Amino acid sequence: MPNRLAHETSPYLLQHADNPVDWWPWSTTAFEEARRRGVPVLLSVGYSSCHWCHVMAHESFEDPDTAALLNEHFVAVKVDREERPDVDAVYMEAVQAATGQGGWPMTVFLTPDAEPFYFGTYFPPEPRHGMPSFGQILEGVRTAWADRRDEVGEVAGRIVADLAGRSLAGSLPADRQPPRPEELHGALMGLTREFDAVHGGFGGAPKFPPSMVVEFLLRHHARTGSAGALEMAEATCAAMARGGIYDQLGGGFARYAVDATWTVPHFEKMLYDNALLCRTYAHLWRSTGSELARRIAVETADFMVRELRTDQGGFASALDADSDDGTGKHVEGAYYVWTPEQLRAVLGDEDAEFAATSFGVTEEGTFEEGASVLQLPDTEGPVDAERMASVKRRLLAARDERPRPGRDDKVVASWNGLAIAALAETGAYFDRPDLIQAATDAADLLVRVHMDWQARLHRTSRDGTPGANSGVLEDYADVAEGFLSLASATGEGVWVEFAGFFLDTVLLQFTSEDGALYDTAADAEALIRRPQDPTDNATPSGWTAAAGALLSYAALTGSALHRDAAERALAIVTALAGRAPRFIGWGLAVAEAALDGPREIAVVGPQGDPATVALHRAALLGTAPGAVVALGAPGADEVPLLQDRPLVDGRPAAYVCRRFTCERPTTDPEELAERLRG
Repeated sequence: MPNRLAHETSPYLLQHADNPVDWWPWSTTAFEEARRRGVPVLLSVGYSSCHWCHVMAHESFEDPDTAALLNEHFVAVKVDREERPDVDAVYMEAVQAATGQGGWPMTVFLTPDAEPFYFGTYFPPEPRHGMPSFGQILEGVRTAWADRRDEVGEVAGRIVADLAGRSLAGSLPADRQPPRPEELHGALMGLTREFDAVHGGFGGAPKFPPSMVVEFLLRHHARTGSAGALEMAEATCAAMARGGIYDQLGGGFARYAVDATWTVPHFEKMLYDNALLCRTYAHLWRSTGSELARRIAVETADFMVRELRTDQGGFASALDADSDDGTGKHVEGAYYVWTPEQLRAVLGDEDAEFAATSFGVTEEGTFEEGASVLQLPDTEGPVDAERMASVKRRLLAARDERPRPGRDDKVVASWNGLAIAALAETGAYFDRPDLIQAATDAADLLVRVHMDWQARLHRTSRDGTPGANSGVLEDYADVAEGFLSLASATGEGVWVEFAGFFLDTVLLQFTSEDGALYDTAADAEALIRRPQDPTDNATPSGWTAAAGALLSYAALTGSALHRDAAERALAIVTALAGRAPRFIGWGLAVAEAALDGPREIAVVGPQGDPATVALHRAALLGTAPGAVVALGAPGADEVPLLQDRPLVDGRPAAYVCRRFTCERPTTDPEELAERLRG
């Protein structure tokens, strides 16, 4: 019989609706039930494309004996971390503080007052590799709760007090100013020390795509001319594009590489990674003209539209790592990997040999059971492009016949904001109006479904129905960022207006008096701690994403209020630039924009006029860090930057302004491009 999760909309929660565990969704009633029964709460946090979440569910949560123990002695609460990043963040902070590490599935035991007292991640069904079994953990916690309740309460109280004392106020510089050039140079030196000069990227295994850091490197190069910054960006992007982390047949990136060489990925594909990387490669092309960067940007955009777009026009969250291997068994990577024998079956001997050489497929394999993850080694000599295209087309067609990975089709506001920015810019750069239309459709969905009459955001939706969870800071910030990028690409000023609504909410609900930002709104559900984190994770932190959107909005509108808020928010980057540059990459990128101005470009001319189009394109392709672009017909005033901008001798013109000073207008796209080169 289905449990309470059957009434939820989250695909992850619905995956557990038929468990024998009597799951509750996160709710006050769940904790009231624990209080009424006098039992602790098991909090289990994961997400639909998490491999080890599936493993633990199959091993433990589908097991009747384990379920019986849980149901008798605990109230079991299941949370989708993608729906409730606030709940996830608060308890992950506790897990990391107590154990020095974290991850998903996250397993936390709580008092009925939601105070944590014991932590872990994945637990096996039997003792293994020095780890206790999940059953042993349950028995141990049950016994401690029954026999040493006061001690458990004291532990929980100390943990909550420790979390409450973790304030960022002391980290902010007294003058609340954004980083200066020397601090950004210091961040570059820190990244240089951590750069993997052999394989690209930063640090060792596992390796995650450093999208936000690469954006900083590109902007730093544009502002300073630093060859080292550009070299690190180019080497990292080339290594990822040629590695197994990139889907060489269908486009798009996996979540991360389990090794330092980008060879074997963790095969789940997330919307946020692909949105960020699509934009990163588009910006790399803009800086260098790299054909590889152009191809990866376009293929990644096409992957998002083809594989992740929903019927309502938004973008689904993820594709699973696991799929049916053809025998009924779900195996990680089964959809993506190849053996030489499989190549021969599809291509024949001669083309199979060509494909094996081209994609690094060997008899020994690079993955499990002799299978290989496709890579694109940087071989010498010319590539037979026509033959390669034929091979890829046939392999992709054969792969399409395999059982496909599952898709988490919930729409997350912030990740769709990232996708809107990527698709709008990629479409504009490469003359792909279909991509701009896809970005517009997603923006329409966010307005129609995710936004209420007070311009407050729902974090998620599914099948066109909004979820019950309120937006967090990253939702408001990333949606505003996406809308501002869409306005620049299309000239439709209404998107600037909507961005302004969301950023006003950031100022009213998420910003403290000292300029620091919180991840949850002031009127959101109270947790044991109000989460607050300025560092990047898989996506830009809400804090620095808000700083970037506030800065761009201020440049387009002239709002001193939003500019001041952006600069005060960037003070945390000043504190962290030298200590943790890998984890504040987006903040560093925004700081580069603040140092440069950012430059403000108003393009005025009749819509569709070839001269207007040429000036607009030159403006969009400028590499000046964080430059904003407004496009409109003469007399347009939807965006304040366009006001009082006449044609020049009856011809379309571009106005470039910076730090309250405007240069003379130009009608020449080449002159405009020259002005916007860093």
